[in-house]
Formats: sequence, structure tokens, C-alpha cells
Amino acid sequence: MPASLPEGPRDPSLEHFDQRFPIIADSERPITPLRVLKHGDSFAVFDARGDIVAREASEEGLYHDGTRFLSRYELRLYGQQALLLSSTVSADNLVFEADLTNPDLRRDGVVAIARGEINICRTRMLWNACFVERIQVTNYRLDHLEVPLSLYFDADFADVFEVRGTRRVRRGERLPDAAGKGYVMRYRGLDDRERRALLQWNRRPDRGGQNRVMWTLALEPMATAAVDVCVSYEADGLVGASVFELSFDNVSAVKKASRGQARHAFCCDLASSSSIFNRWLERSSSDLQIMMTDTPYGRYPYAGIPWFSTPFGRDGVITAFEMLWLNPDVARGVLSFLGKTQATSSDDARDASAGKILHEMRGGEMADLGEVPFGRYYGSVDVTPLFVMLADAYYRRTGDLAFIDQLWPNLVRALEWMETSGDVDGDGFLEYARQSETGLVQQGWKDSHDSVFHADGSLAEPPIALCEVQGYAYAAWRGAAQLAQLRGDRHLADEWLARAERVRVQFERAFWCDDLGTYALALDGNKRPCRVRTSNPGHCLFAGIASPERAERVCATLMEDASFAGWGVRTVAATERRFNPQSYHNGSIWPHDNAIIAAGMARYGFTGAARRILTAMADLSEAVDLHRLPELICGFPRRGREYPTLYPVACAPQAWAAGAVFLLLAATLGVEIDAPRQRITVSRGRLPETLDWIRLTDLAIGDARIDIRLERHTHDVGVTVLRREGEVEIVTVK
Repeated sequence: MPASLPEGPRDPSLEHFDQRFPIIADSERPITPLRVLKHGDSFAVFDARGDIVAREASEEGLYHDGTRFLSRYELRLYGQQALLLSSTVSADNLVFEADLTNPDLRRDGVVAIARGEINICRTRMLWNACFVERIQVTNYRLDHLEVPLSLYFDADFADVFEVRGTRRVRRGERLPDAAGKGYVMRYRGLDDRERRALLQWNRRPDRGGQNRVMWTLALEPMATAAVDVCVSYEADGLVGASVFELSFDNVSAVKKASRGQARHAFCCDLASSSSIFNRWLERSSSDLQIMMTDTPYGRYPYAGIPWFSTPFGRDGVITAFEMLWLNPDVARGVLSFLGKTQATSSDDARDASAGKILHEMRGGEMADLGEVPFGRYYGSVDVTPLFVMLADAYYRRTGDLAFIDQLWPNLVRALEWMETSGDVDGDGFLEYARQSETGLVQQGWKDSHDSVFHADGSLAEPPIALCEVQGYAYAAWRGAAQLAQLRGDRHLADEWLARAERVRVQFERAFWCDDLGTYALALDGNKRPCRVRTSNPGHCLFAGIASPERAERVCATLMEDASFAGWGVRTVAATERRFNPQSYHNGSIWPHDNAIIAAGMARYGFTGAARRILTAMADLSEAVDLHRLPELICGFPRRGREYPTLYPVACAPQAWAAGAVFLLLAATLGVEIDAPRQRITVSRGRLPETLDWIRLTDLAIGDARIDIRLERHTHDVGVTVLRREGEVEIVTVK
């Protein structure tokens, strides 16, 4: 530590926290945004030129199942980096395109080829474990050119946790490369699995060497030549498509297949009067589509790229909630997957106990070897009650009691966990304390080690009872009671309703802080409330545990300047001791958090406040690249129309950030769908001034289909039915 900076008192509480699995950002981030492609368990991250640049602490690369199979992929023209003109990813997230040109190229001190006389168009797709690119070069000079085009590549076969910054004591063996019809890079891991990356091309290189090839393209004036490059990757002989199966000669077929899947994944069309807002809707829909991944247990929305491209229980459930009113099939897939992966026994190393719902599941060498505990890890206190909440909400949206019957044993086991292992001291609250030294210290959605603290900034000691988790538990018990009633078990329904009421009464007594106008963040291991203003009580509104009078005060507190920063509600208010707008969880702004808060406000009738949040998020989408809401932004106050301050290692796309717009719209419109009654209710609906109307096409309620238009009025919204097939009742509440 520099002598000019005093060390200050050591915080002994930090000794309790294991920080071996960080996300490191120890170098300056790229100014231009990174580009992302994903398909299945594979994703690629590269710079705006299309290059993967090998540098320390960079997340760029081509990944599959937790391993980076390509850590360098750089194109050179005459041995130099080309100049970027523009780049983008198509609205459907299928194709990356970049236009590049040459810099001034000198020979003997004289400019031999002036800047802008050569164009390079790079077009790239990722499909079925295969990365394929067409590099097209055009000569705009008046004379013949011999254009040397070089490609440099490498594969470090790093585990995603190594890329994030975790240091390993030992690594596997990098095997000798091999060249032939292509170029093969190989690695044998400590798990004794051999992983390979194979590069192939449709044009024989004029030169080759260690991790590089070069083509010399002979171009007449206005002529174009192209090279197709394919990177496939495999583990234990399992290989993706070859260059012959996926090339730019059959891209249209790939696009058609993918768009067919997209229509299947997002069954209701949504449009508005605003072209800008529509671009946000389209990008969010496309992001959700690429994050949806086929698993052995059904389709599941992976959490985020690059760090969380894998199943996360909490993220999957919340994404399903966000999409529920438009597409309940996502919730069905999430519930099926989480039911199949529910813990069946106790395992302290994985923070598992019978009935608990999955936190995350990962592939990769480090997870396979147990170097990280996240192969199948259960260290979340909130996802188990959220699982039960989602099942109840899914039934109300679909009326699909047969699926609930199928899921019932999982729901009962989840509730048994809530009653026993989840309530470690039997006080009626759900608490957590990690069971191993490698597990997560904080096990709510704000899982940074310093995210739960007291007013003086001291960290809360476990076991910790978070306020929002008690709300989830309340809603879970009530929802389960309603499902039990439907299944004809009145005794169980009465028992669970009584438990829900006990949780509600205890919660109000233990968590309410009248002087703060909100609920405490948490109770620590000594039952002392963490008396700080945070966004967490907004989730209590979402769950419905707050009394109407206190809900109004919570809403007002969340919309004060200390919490509402113009771009959204901060995770921690600016008045609090650990507030830092640049932190991950202690002052930042998260789109999914804001969507849940808005939905909670709307539940109690405060659709005006929900509209303010929607407007802020819409402005954010207009300000960020590709209209794609990132995982989070920094929580600095908004200054007029200036741009937001981005968080350096935020995931983008992130499933629950992409889904935020849909829950925000439902909240602002006050839309609730009751499938068993074949009813749509629009309660105290509002629309921002930038939106004249919203149109829903082919919205399904049971066997019925409906097209509706919701139009902004001065104090409410008007509803017009454009098409109706089957029995659907529309109810408006002013």
C-alpha cells in the first residue's frame, strides 16, 4: 500500500469471507462495446472489429461448456490492424457484421496505399458448436493489388473461473498442435479430458506457421475475394459442425431454423407507437431467445454472458416471472428443470439439503474436479420459496393443474425444506449461513460479501434473514395453500395459510423501521435488524407481504432522490454508510431489480411510480449500445440527458435484464391474467408520455386467443379488443 494512503483499521469481519472466486477487472476496459454471439452451450465475446485479443483480464474468447476454446483470433491486413468503420449484431442476434478499412500504408516513407482504398467485411455466426466467418476483401483502387491477409489464433483452454481471475495451483497439459487440412490445438486437463479447437478454411493458405496463416489475395480494381474460416471445438471426441456443414452458402437455412425457434419461444407479439421503444422490445426478445438453452430437462434461460452462461435457479425463476404474462411456457421449462435438479440429500460442500432448489450448475474442468463448488451448487436461500411462488403464478396464468400435479412432490419437498433446514433456529424466518468455506457467504440475490450490513457499516453476522426472502416465503405458503385447495386437500391448505399469516405478523413486527419509512434489509444472527434503506423491500411489495399503509411508505421511500437516481432505483440509498455507486450491489442500479420493484408498486395500486421506473429504463435502453440493458449500471445520479455510467464487468446480454421490459410493462399497465376465469384485468393502467399505445397480438389465455390495443389517456388507459377467438373477459379498474 502506498505510504501516502493510510492503511486504516483492519475490519476483522472480512476474515470470515472467502473471495477466491472473484470477477476481476484490474485493467482498463475497452472503450468500444464488446460483441456477443451465443447458441446452446457456446458463446463468443470479441471486440468491435471482430478480433479476440489476448490480453490479461480480458473476457474475450470462444467458450463452450465452461471452457475457453479460442483465446486469440486477430486479423491483420499488410501486417497491421485494420481501421474500424462500424460493427453491429443483427436485431435477431444471429449475425455479427463489421466493416473495416486499411490505414495509410507506407513504403519507403511514402504512402503507397491511402487510407480507405480497401474494404474488409467480416460476417460471423455461431451455430451448433461451430464458429464460422466470411472475410470479404474489396479493392477500391484503380490498379491491381496483392493483398496479404493474416490470421493469428491461439487457445488457452482456460476454465471460465480462471478467466474471471481465480488462480489455480496446477493446470493440465497443452499438447502439441497439429496442422493438415486445418489447424488443431489440444489440451489434456487434470480431469483427463482432452479438449480440442480445430480451425479450417475453404481457401488454402499461401503461408502457415505456429498459430498463424496468411492468404495473398490478388484483386483487380473493384474486385472482391473471400475466405471462409470455421472454428469447431470438441471434448472427448464430441465435435460440432464442420466447415462443410455450416458455411455461408447455407446461412439462410440456419436463419430460417433459428427464427422458427424464436417464434416458438416467444408466442405473443408486442409492439408500440414508438420506434425507439420497439427497438428495446425487439432486442430484449432476441436476447431472451439466445439465452434460452435446451437442457436434458427442458428449455432454460441461461443467466448472462460471459460469466453466467449456465443455469442459475434464481435468474431462471425471475426471468420466468418477467415473461409469464406473455409466455408462460418459459415458466414451465424453468419449473421442470429445477424440479429435476432439486437436492435430495444434504451435502455441506455444495450447501445442499433435501428439498432445496438449485443455485447454479456448471460444466468445465474446475467444476468437474471440485476446485470450485459450483458443478451443482445450492447456496441460495431465496430460490426455493421463489420456486413455489412461480408454480402458483404459473397455474393462475395457465390453469394447467395437470402440470401442478406432476410437480407436486417437488413443491412439497421445497416447503418441507422451508419449514426445517431453511429455518435453522425455528423462529419462522428463512435464514442462511454457508456450510463450507468455499460456499457463498451471502446467499440472497445480492451475493457480494459486503452486501448485508448495519447502519454503521459493520457487516451482519450469520445466520441472516433477508427481508425479501420472508416475503417470498409468505407468498409461497399462500400460493401452496391455494394449490392444495384446488387438489382437494383442505387440511393442508388451512395449515399453510395459517403459517403464511404467522410469517406476515412476525415480519411486520421484526422488520419494520418506522423512522426509515421502510423495512430493514435483514436480521443478523443476533436478530438485530440491519437498519439501512435498500431496494430489497421493493421485493416485499412484489410478494404481497407488506400492509397497504406500509407499502405506500415503502414506495415513497424508494422514489426519494437518495434511492431513485433518475436511471432507476439504487440497490442501496445514497444516505447509507456503505453506499458506493460503483459497487456491484451497494449503490448500483439493476434493471431486473427495478422491474420487480415496479411490479410490487403496481400490486398495491401505485402504477404512477411504476411508470416513472419504466420511463427511466426506457431512457437507459435508448442510451446504451444495441438498446440492450446490461446486467447493471453504476448508481450515479442522472444529470439531465447525459449518458449513464456503465459498470465495467456487467454481463450483456443478461436474461433477467432482457426480461425487465416485459414485467415493467405489465406493472405500468396494471395487467393481470387469470386463466382459470378466462379474464384479463387492467387496473389503474398508465403509459409513459412517449407511448401512445401498446398492441398485443395473439395473446393466449387457455384455448382462447386475443389481440388488444391499450391506448394512453390522461389518467388511465383505454382497452380495445381487435380480435377475439374463444371466451376472454376484459375488466378495467380505474
